[in-house]
Amino acid sequence: MRRSALTIAAWMAGGAILGTGFTGLVGFNSQSAWAHGTFAAGKPGDPKKKTARTIEIVAREADGKMTYTPDKFEVKRGEQIRFVIKNEGELAHEFLLDSFEGNAKHKVQMEKNPEMEHDDPNGKRLEPKKTGEILWLFDKAGTFEFACLIPGHYEAGMKGVVTVIDAKSTSKKK
Repeated sequence: MRRSALTIAAWMAGGAILGTGFTGLVGFNSQSAWAHGTFAAGKPGDPKKKTARTIEIVAREADGKMTYTPDKFEVKRGEQIRFVIKNEGELAHEFLLDSFEGNAKHKVQMEKNPEMEHDDPNGKRLEPKKTGEILWLFDKAGTFEFACLIPGHYEAGMKGVVTVIDAKSTSKKK
């Protein structure tokens, strides 16, 4: 009898957790940008369309720092970029592309849920020595951030900046 009471309690607890929604467990809610299909830095790319270029990003740790190489680059608004993210480190790392504010908010959620993993249109979590890809269309001009939000990694330097310039303004200058 005691065993079946424990089983029922476990099922009820599981049901309560599922009732709150998986998104609540990982720190997202229905207000999250990706839940609505919108992103601060653009939108997921279309594999049927031409990629303007490929940018390889290497994540690693050395000498007490965690870095991306390159840690800054510029793209034109309207460019579709294929990111090839290589984790050459000994630890798991992430690449999350968002606004500075969006990454700051997400960082707080990651501190509460450090095992949260990402395989989202704008982010990947990669185990050591693994490679992942993101296809991204930058349809908004501005300055955005890519970062590893695993607790402690951002503070150790694992962040970078992408500047999206308005292609029209650069063509007028020539």
